[in-house]
Amino acid sequence: MIRKKTRPPRNLILVMGDQLDGASAAFHGFDAAQDIILQMELREEASTVPQNKRRIAFFFSAMRHFRDEQRALGRQVWYTELDDPENRQSFPAELQRRFDQARPDGEIIVLEPGDYRVRAALEALDLPIRFIEDDHFLCSRSEFQALIAANPTMILETFYRAMRRKLNVLMEGEEPVGGQWNFDRDNRKSFGRKGPPLMIPPPRFPADDTTRAVLDLVERSFPDNPGSLQDFAIPVTRAQALQSLDDFVRHRLPDFGRFQDAMAGGQAFLFHSVLSGPLNLHLLRPLEVLRAVLANPSNAPLNAVEGFVRQLIGWREFVRGIYWHLMPDYAARNAMGATLPMPRFYWTGDTDMRCLHEAIGHTIDHAYAHHIERLMVLGEFALLLGVRPYDVHRWHMSMFWDAIDWVSLPNTLGMSQHGDGGVMGTKPYAASGAYIDRMSDHCGRCRYHPGKSLGEDACPFTTLYWDFLARHRRKLSRNPRMRGPYQNLMRKPAKDVLAIRRRATALRKELTRETFLREPDQA
Repeated sequence: MIRKKTRPPRNLILVMGDQLDGASAAFHGFDAAQDIILQMELREEASTVPQNKRRIAFFFSAMRHFRDEQRALGRQVWYTELDDPENRQSFPAELQRRFDQARPDGEIIVLEPGDYRVRAALEALDLPIRFIEDDHFLCSRSEFQALIAANPTMILETFYRAMRRKLNVLMEGEEPVGGQWNFDRDNRKSFGRKGPPLMIPPPRFPADDTTRAVLDLVERSFPDNPGSLQDFAIPVTRAQALQSLDDFVRHRLPDFGRFQDAMAGGQAFLFHSVLSGPLNLHLLRPLEVLRAVLANPSNAPLNAVEGFVRQLIGWREFVRGIYWHLMPDYAARNAMGATLPMPRFYWTGDTDMRCLHEAIGHTIDHAYAHHIERLMVLGEFALLLGVRPYDVHRWHMSMFWDAIDWVSLPNTLGMSQHGDGGVMGTKPYAASGAYIDRMSDHCGRCRYHPGKSLGEDACPFTTLYWDFLARHRRKLSRNPRMRGPYQNLMRKPAKDVLAIRRRATALRKELTRETFLREPDQA
């Protein structure tokens, strides 16, 4: 009997863990009879930093559900599981193995990666790889380059207004709806003594058989990693992501605006959307999220709608544009000259500073913390200590379910650590313990006093804040937005400033004595 020779496939479509959209540009012209989808779980990608177990499980579960959905559509998927004995465990090596197996007549088609390191590794291969521009985003890289060429010192506000006009979002002709471009001043309310009003938490999605298999795999393969897999109920499919989006716009959007900067003990999610994970894995498209928010089924006030729109079409797109505009050199920037390692307690929550204990606890338990916890608690404390900005980025990548290099690096190194010297923000996000006291209920239950910078009960935030200003006086005192803080510093007696600086030096030494990461391998 003569066997008919099997014809090789036409193209391999490489789908990475943050590209789970079967209608992406990589699938334009896809032919189920000729093309093969390729997905790979890789130890190298799960081990670049000691990642939160929940983050790894989120990626692998979403990837496996995507695989099953594509197969149900009649598409052929080659899927390498982490514990496959033939898995070579890195993008270059495993892709080469799969290419050698398939011997396609055409190309390996890859949606442009969200990580410069991965793209560089793929470009180094002697394989017929064709990168496709990612149409998930609302501003292409070429569009961003044109904008920044016309505005070399472009800041978020300039970019955001351009995006509003381009998309005709919240506009009345050439003017913004409501007569102003943003309502940030209306979005800084704290909960006060009564605490948060009644909240409807994000929907829960109990683990199915696919997810349970992933949870077992992660626990078995990464037993010593930080994080918890208990009560895993986050959205891992497109259907679940759409349900989460609908739930947000119906139940939490009305209070999102005014309370977006507020914090409360024991509350990880509050009125936030918790959609960054599904968005960053492409389970949701920003345009459909935008339309759902603008449809506004809950009749949310303008400040809430505009506040969310600004994050979605302004900040998120701006961050990506900056990343690709400035990489790879951006990763090495350290404008504040920070030299210390990331403290070990950022992975364990073992600290008696209540605000940090709460925010790190949310990160360990949920692989999530909302943006003000990330910026004004977790990020700010690292800034005040003087942690190397790339180390802060690596920690962020290790602990958060939504962390992709393109979004994490500008937000950590740039925005929270001011490591880029002002590209992402016109001043450092630095404040004393008084800010946390105003925006949360943490300080009333903490052993430290937010108003004190000296003494046994002095708040480390406050001590380190004044020390930060004193250390960086030469760099920052001429910044117009820092005039008020430096006027306040000048009012302090010289002997008090000296005592504060001595205590801050001791704090920095004590708090960074134990670390968790190896020395950083920068991009």
